[in-house]
Amino acid sequence: MIVLIVGNGGREHALAWKISEAPNVSKVYVAPGNGGTATADSIIENISLTEFDDLVQFAKEKRVDLTVVGPELPLSNGIVDYFQEHGLKIFGPTQQAAQLESSKDFAKNFMVRHGIPTAEHQTFIDIKLAHDYIERKGAPIVIKADGLAAGKGVVVALTLQEAHEAIDSMLSENIFGEAGAQVVIEEFLEGEEVSFIAICDGETILPLASSQDHKRLHDDDLGPNTGGMGAYSPAPIVTDEMHKRIMNQVITPTIEGMQKDGVSFKGFLYAGLMIDKNNQIKTLEFNCRMGDPETQPILFRLKSNLYDILLAAADARLSDFSAEWEDVCSITVVMASHNYPNKPRLNDEIHIPLSNKENCYIFHAGTKLDNNKILTSGGRVLGVTAKARTLQEAKNIVYEFIQDIKFDGAQFRTDIGKKALDYYESIKASR
Repeated sequence: MIVLIVGNGGREHALAWKISEAPNVSKVYVAPGNGGTATADSIIENISLTEFDDLVQFAKEKRVDLTVVGPELPLSNGIVDYFQEHGLKIFGPTQQAAQLESSKDFAKNFMVRHGIPTAEHQTFIDIKLAHDYIERKGAPIVIKADGLAAGKGVVVALTLQEAHEAIDSMLSENIFGEAGAQVVIEEFLEGEEVSFIAICDGETILPLASSQDHKRLHDDDLGPNTGGMGAYSPAPIVTDEMHKRIMNQVITPTIEGMQKDGVSFKGFLYAGLMIDKNNQIKTLEFNCRMGDPETQPILFRLKSNLYDILLAAADARLSDFSAEWEDVCSITVVMASHNYPNKPRLNDEIHIPLSNKENCYIFHAGTKLDNNKILTSGGRVLGVTAKARTLQEAKNIVYEFIQDIKFDGAQFRTDIGKKALDYYESIKASR
């Protein structure tokens, strides 16, 4: 079987790596891929195509059996609809279904309409009305660009001044362009953030292992928001009971709500959740693809044939499948470029050990192959992923390996996994 993966991040490298392990897959093309997929010693190959017409033509010429879309932008631009119009099999939501991610206002109204728990909100185009609203509500408060902003369109304003500045930057200074021409203002929620991802075929839902992301740039959740600086799986706060509640209160009502609205949701459904001190669940956001970097530790634990599962989902026969997981903990730590999440410095040479350690793997993101050298080409450069019997062991492996990876201006958090380790300790102490 031949697979085409669309995207160039760490998520796409992880998808390509996992799918290439399937015994019934003979070739995995990645469009456009990165330095990691370019140098993969396997059946993985990059192709320098991004336009829909070119990708469709390539898929036809190579007789691609399944296309898997990694990032949100092509989904919101209708790549699934376009492939389907040309009779090609592709896994991902249609443009209409992808509005769950591409418009926060659409998602919030959808959640309210279908009784899915979420934060109180209002949407604004008028800058004066937005300023007046936050004066009435006070701080802390959350301001979100309505559209896609590469994971950086959310400002958690702890003061009114920060809130006013965020509104000005989006509605007046247009820092996110059209994506910020409308803003969603939400109540501030406190608790633990959890990433819950499921594979859906329109009716059947196959939940993946739980995970927890780290959005802030610096240790102790300080600094600006990023696309994600690390993740681990499983998330200990998602107990079996919490898993059932998330399915019953969020995931199942979402798929059923889409059906009621006349839309079939086929693809990865990612719910970003807040679990408060009383174990109440609120939905922060929906994504219509796997998270990055959550994909890396999740897939590092998956024992099942991912290609078979995704093909079944594309064919609406997911009910025949289940997912089997290794009983281990997995962790990913992201290394980012100098000045990220602002305009990152590019083209720094990356020095990487020649071989991966046992139970450890480097998934590339913002890298490129240039004259047999791996160079930085984006903000988040790579993610080091490891698995072990315990999270502490996996964390030790990752941070030991990171010391051997060198590039100028590299930055990374040193506390990925701390929340989970603290949680485990609190459980022990309460016994």
